Amino acid sequence: MERNKESYRKSGREQVSLSEVHQSVPIPAKGGSVWRRLFAFGGPAYLISVGYVDPGNWATDLAGGSQFGYDLLWVLMLANLMAILLQTLSARLGIVGGKDLAQACRDHYSRPVTVALWLLCEVAIAACDLAEVLGTAIALNLLFGLKIIYGVILTALDVLVLLGLQRLGIRKLEAVVVSLVVVVGGAFLVEMFLVQPNTQSIVMGFVPHLTNASLFVAIGIMGATVMPHNLYLHSALVQTRHFEATDAGRREACKYNLWDSAIALNGAFFINAAILILAASVFYARGIVVTGIEQAHELLSPLVGTSLGSLLFAIALLASGQSSTMTGTLAGQIVMEGFVNLRIRPVFRRLFTRGLAIVPAVLTIWFMGDSSTYTLLLVSQVILSMQLAFAIIPLIHFTSDRRIMGDFVNKLWVKVLAWVAAAIVIGLNFQYLITTEQEALQSSGGGHLIGLIALPVMVSLGLFLLYISIAPLIQRRAEPSRITDFGSFDGKASPEAVSFKRIGIAIERSLFDRAAVKRALTLARESNSQVEIVLIHIVVSVGAQIYGEEASDSNTRLGEEYLKSIEREIQPLANIHIHARIGFGDIPRELVRIARESDLDVLIMSAHGHRGLKDLLFGATISRVRHDLDIPILVVK
Repeated sequence: MERNKESYRKSGREQVSLSEVHQSVPIPAKGGSVWRRLFAFGGPAYLISVGYVDPGNWATDLAGGSQFGYDLLWVLMLANLMAILLQTLSARLGIVGGKDLAQACRDHYSRPVTVALWLLCEVAIAACDLAEVLGTAIALNLLFGLKIIYGVILTALDVLVLLGLQRLGIRKLEAVVVSLVVVVGGAFLVEMFLVQPNTQSIVMGFVPHLTNASLFVAIGIMGATVMPHNLYLHSALVQTRHFEATDAGRREACKYNLWDSAIALNGAFFINAAILILAASVFYARGIVVTGIEQAHELLSPLVGTSLGSLLFAIALLASGQSSTMTGTLAGQIVMEGFVNLRIRPVFRRLFTRGLAIVPAVLTIWFMGDSSTYTLLLVSQVILSMQLAFAIIPLIHFTSDRRIMGDFVNKLWVKVLAWVAAAIVIGLNFQYLITTEQEALQSSGGGHLIGLIALPVMVSLGLFLLYISIAPLIQRRAEPSRITDFGSFDGKASPEAVSFKRIGIAIERSLFDRAAVKRALTLARESNSQVEIVLIHIVVSVGAQIYGEEASDSNTRLGEEYLKSIEREIQPLANIHIHARIGFGDIPRELVRIARESDLDVLIMSAHGHRGLKDLLFGATISRVRHDLDIPILVVK
């Protein structure tokens, strides 16, 4: 389906992810250079990668390296492999399904579940933004001596910078962010030459082993590396590319985005590994446990032997904070619009997202002092890890659902790897929570009280996680892929039977369709003439409302496949001509239009048995169709 930007803008641009830049990047025509096409598709994963090298990663990497040496390098590698897998699935959801992860959750979960997922995601974004705010403030303090609390307040202006950059186009924003990441990577490349780490110790660090003492930091590394909000962001950013809306076009987009993710996230892995190796080589080797980023900056110069080490460290920290804050704010925009369809002016939306991070940071620093910033950074990453499962599980469900992904559905080995990744995240978090809760309950005073308060919260989150894990499976079984058991059709027509030549059936893709189809076949059996059955299904997705007959989203494909399955089931049962009609948008209007165009003699519709308020809310379809058509309407309960 070809769509230019102008027609798209006229047809409802506000309905899509990041509407300001949706499909704004053209893709060169086929036959051109592979490198040109890779460059055109490249960018989304680089914006994602900055979230993997934000100041929160610095805190966990410094803590891991200074306390346990090279022992946690394998955790970084495992987290990076999981990140590549999950970000690839996120990109495929956006490319094939045409919706970001937040919009998919809104479409497939109930309203209360959607709101709960949104609130949890906002907590994760606030935790991530907290790390970015603190990192930028610390960098300003190290470079210019600005008090951290003033630096935190100053970061509120970042949203205005982002707003200006986004107005220049997504490619300009990508260029600025990639430049900042290059600064971070270059700084740590020089640091590696300065510290000259032990190669053998680095290799041994990739051998998996974990102790209770390192569990907290390992979970923090996992949460800092595989970020939940990045899964929402990536599924939206890939839609900024104007690729062909065909299977071939989607397949090409998936291929190039896989390359984009692999290159960008492996680059982020290098930076994270460099920070941990730096801490292990400089601090762990001398028995120094880093308890703050400022401490690491202060000790680098005398221990490395040159002030260049400290200067590069501070510059890289500032670049890291500034780059990651841009993508964090974009993620806040996506989840707010995707989950609850809340659309406010961009500047206020970004101020709101930033305020969720600045307020707790200012209050904590005000009451606990600058020394609390490092603890805040570590806690923010553990919170991110706790929220991760609530993004991973819906993502796996959606990309494993053939109704959404069609031929692009996850293969078995991909499903296995994805569920293993989810199990690792959930298992590490569960072990940590159980250990922490036991320690809190066994302590005295305030710790015991906190443990009692946290216990019902933990149980509630666990039950909620279990629900979103099994709900899509139950829903999938409740929505039949085909209809069977229509009874026998060997009876004879009665002489008094009314003959209907064209019988229409309103198919809504629910269990109520069975009764409607059986009644239509009964009428066909009793008719004295050749009968034609018209299966009618109306697609009411956003894409259907915007593009009409040109819509090619997952809902349209699912409706078409469903009608074909019904046709295959009933065709052998009787000598009946069957064909299907798909409508788009307003259900009553489309039913009336198709009924008239098909010259139907009767239309069969199913009723749900609603009463009172539900009848007012859900019974409008039958009423409108009954008033607008002059043929018999057979309502089946």
